Amino acid sequence: MEPQELAQQAIKEDDNAFLAIMQLYKNDLYRTAYAFLKNEHDAIEAVQEVTVRAYQKIHTLKEPAYTKTWLIRIMMNYCQDQIAKNKRFTSNEKLQEIATMDDTSFLELNEAMASLSKKDQQLITLKYLQDTKIKDIAVLENIPEGTVKSRLHKALQSLRTFWSKGGENTDV
Repeated sequence: MEPQELAQQAIKEDDNAFLAIMQLYKNDLYRTAYAFLKNEHDAIEAVQEVTVRAYQKIHTLKEPAYTKTWLIRIMMNYCQDQIAKNKRFTSNEKLQEIATMDDTSFLELNEAMASLSKKDQQLITLKYLQDTKIKDIAVLENIPEGTVKSRLHKALQSLRTFWSKGGENTDV
């Protein structure tokens, strides 16, 4: 069964369809949670909590074609709430994976990402580390695609400036 069909069935309170949807997107949800929470245990807990929240609110899903986007938005909101609650600094899983580079390169990349605003970090994470399409980011953020593109351009420019100045970015 196609994801859209599963979503339509889940909206009609089909528990098996809902479980199939969660199974389909669990890795994406986990990666998103890990990117924000920077901790395997917290990411697993976030997936569990988002599963419960999505199950309770599946009837509010208006467009089955955007089920993945809807779930990731729930995850992002949950993670942001957790970060605010625990006052933790955000990071992301893919940066951790890039840590296979030497320690200096990883620290520079982490420092460069930290020089960006939270919104810019989120955009860079979604676009380049989660491979989310600009159209989907626009839906997630509830902003026009052109705005997403311009913010990504500015964020990348800030990263370039950061590296060209040897880690002394004054633009941010």
